[in-house]
Amino acid sequence: MLDVGRHPKIELLAYSEVESVEGSAGCFTVTVRKKARYVDPAKCTGCGACTEVCPTIVPDLYNENHGNRKAIYSWFAQGIPSTHTIDTDHCRVFQGKKCGACQKKCEAGAVDFEQQDEVLHLEVGAIIAANGYRVFDPSRIPEYRYRDLPNVVTAMEFERFLSASGPTHGHIDRPSDIAVRNEIASLEKQEARAKRGLARFEEKHGRSSAEFYEQYRQGGGDDSLKEWAEKYEAYLPISTRLTELQAKAQGFRTAKKLAFIQCVGSRDLRFYPFCSGFCCMHSIKEAVIAHEHDNETTSVIFGMDIRAVSKGFEEYKVRGGNNSNISYRRSRVAEIVGDADNNPVLVYEDTRQQVVRRETFDLVVLATACQPADGMAELAEILGININEFGFFATSPENPIDTSREGIFVCGCAHSPMDIPESVAQASSAASRAVQTVTHANLLTVA
Repeated sequence: MLDVGRHPKIELLAYSEVESVEGSAGCFTVTVRKKARYVDPAKCTGCGACTEVCPTIVPDLYNENHGNRKAIYSWFAQGIPSTHTIDTDHCRVFQGKKCGACQKKCEAGAVDFEQQDEVLHLEVGAIIAANGYRVFDPSRIPEYRYRDLPNVVTAMEFERFLSASGPTHGHIDRPSDIAVRNEIASLEKQEARAKRGLARFEEKHGRSSAEFYEQYRQGGGDDSLKEWAEKYEAYLPISTRLTELQAKAQGFRTAKKLAFIQCVGSRDLRFYPFCSGFCCMHSIKEAVIAHEHDNETTSVIFGMDIRAVSKGFEEYKVRGGNNSNISYRRSRVAEIVGDADNNPVLVYEDTRQQVVRRETFDLVVLATACQPADGMAELAEILGININEFGFFATSPENPIDTSREGIFVCGCAHSPMDIPESVAQASSAASRAVQTVTHANLLTVA
């Protein structure tokens, strides 16, 4: 990305949206709305001082809502351009409240609350649509109880858990355990505030709140001490709950026994009948990395079959089984239920022995289908091209890169589900077709 950002013949328009496309191959006019960041990228150094002082905390979509970010943020650390953006839906200034802390802190003077969208008109010879994909929402499959069981996550969420820059800093902590730790942190703050309130009474009267309250309950106190009693009564459930959770947290450990369920939403006539192509190898890779993080980790991959079809993939699969404690079960999981300790319990048929089994895991990872990106139909209408029955951009078998409009090409998962090597190869093909278009239109001379 850094090389692309520095290339003299490449102009990046991040945080921008195509509004219209007019003309024909060789002479397109593209109208692009460059959205206001309210931070001047030419001045912003990416130091992050603004995020440190921002008082507004919101869920971090990049970490799949398993962490938090500020109202002024960068999407991720290595993003190009290295700048920040203000989230107007949560920023106190844009909600009509007093703040401006980020603007006061920024020594470069990059924060500009008056910045406006900029509309650009680009003259181009060819267009390549490469707008990616989004993952299938597994809550559409009720038997897997995604969102109901905290320790059932998607492959994308698990990917962030494994990352050193992710919400768990590379440790495979269970979401249920994280929720308990967050509740403990909140209760500790509440307890500290309650203790400060009680300390004033204890210092004034020279005795502990517990001694006072016992006497007060027996009728040994006067009405002037009612406020002290009420504060202590409010403190007791906080202290009790905190003690319970702290004792529970003593037994927490990272997830050791993992289950990966393949084809969640794909190869399924209820949703997408096609294979997403990369999910099998992605699950194996994640299981291998999980074992590298902790050698006690074991993984079971449940699937109708493992489709390791490219060069070296079958060997990688076998190596994972031999060296990374990975086992492969030929089965389609029927249901996931939970036990008293928030452990997911898989109900499945062992097709080799033809028996139904129940097996408990620490964490279940759902390999979700690759489906068209949001706004695909709207973009197709703007570009004037067709989409197929699944919602991807339509091409023909004879010309798999060409869309239904001359001069507009497609690559990557905007075309169909595919892995990174195939996406890169197809991007090279799309670039070649684009060069052919502009040279044919005499817009570019190739020596």
